[in-house]
Amino acid sequence: MGHKIVIAGAGGIASAVALIIAEWGEDSPQLFIGNRTLDKAQGVAQWIKDGVTKSCEVKAFLLSENDTTSEMASVFSQADILLDCLPGSLAPRMAGYAKEYGLHYVNLTEYVAETKEIMALAKDAETGFVLQSGLAPGYIDLLAHHLFLEFCKENGVDKVGSLEFKVGALTHHAVAPHYYGFTWSPVGVATEYIKDAETLRNYKIKQRPSLSERATIIIDGIAYEEDLTSGGAADLPHALEGKVGSLDYKTLRHPGHYAWVDQQIKGMEKDDDTIGALQRIMGAVIPHMEDDQIVLYAAVEGKDAKGTLRRKEIANKIYPQKIGKHTLKAIQTTTAVPMIQAAYHLLTSNSKGLILQSQLDPLPFLNGKFVTPVYGEIKK
Repeated sequence: MGHKIVIAGAGGIASAVALIIAEWGEDSPQLFIGNRTLDKAQGVAQWIKDGVTKSCEVKAFLLSENDTTSEMASVFSQADILLDCLPGSLAPRMAGYAKEYGLHYVNLTEYVAETKEIMALAKDAETGFVLQSGLAPGYIDLLAHHLFLEFCKENGVDKVGSLEFKVGALTHHAVAPHYYGFTWSPVGVATEYIKDAETLRNYKIKQRPSLSERATIIIDGIAYEEDLTSGGAADLPHALEGKVGSLDYKTLRHPGHYAWVDQQIKGMEKDDDTIGALQRIMGAVIPHMEDDQIVLYAAVEGKDAKGTLRRKEIANKIYPQKIGKHTLKAIQTTTAVPMIQAAYHLLTSNSKGLILQSQLDPLPFLNGKFVTPVYGEIKK
């Protein structure tokens, strides 16, 4: 029998994580799906059993919001790792369980304050804690770090002028007035639009307001709007401070969307809970859509040892993909596989304590067993 893996959550990403582990894992893992609504956890467990092409043991359990039940204690006591797919506000509690019960831990959240709380908790842990290991933050940060390292190596330098990386979880079509369709969590979208972004400017860390540096970018002949949003840079600003002149993460959207968001924010009352209010406004008029695509782009620019300005870039588009008997949205696969790759890194190594995105060796991770079937291989 293989590893015993707890998956906290029963939404789209948690379902994808469980299905991919069950279908692509070689060690017959035991999966425990925990959610505050037991019926939902049971539904995901059955969906996984119906969707895999090999035998897999999956158990649903109730993840209490208020206390630690005997069932939760039993699951945590026998497990090897906890994969946290819950909203970011709950991440410190889940990380606390991982430390208390001696589990490895991986999460996805872009929430900055909660990440800092877990960093303090995890630094002296006897198990490994990989934080922000999804798509953005996550894969895109490893891709950007890889580009930076390769550029420095190829050009005989240790500093670059700029490092930019961008992701869009988008529909194929967009209509007025909002030019958008939800392909993932509305609260996540509202949060990244409101909270500040961490960047590098003049080689130093600088907090910038989200949605304050809008520009147009053309990728494969298609024009997108890009703007600063919070959380996607992970720890790269801290890791590369003094080495990169300008560094930022931006979210890609169809043209017209950000102007509409600006109008909604300007129309709010000053004492509003801005994130909650924006989420409600968007939720009332923006539809949820299944047919999605992920557009990503990363580039490094700087002068080589002889003073010639050079640029190195990577772009990619990812579409829905069949895993086992189910078809997963692009946002599901692209978020799930970096988390799973991080999980197996912990389960097969002696890693302890806090592990941030900049501390993972980027190329082996980017070309890992779970990552490449979704993202493709990164050539050296």
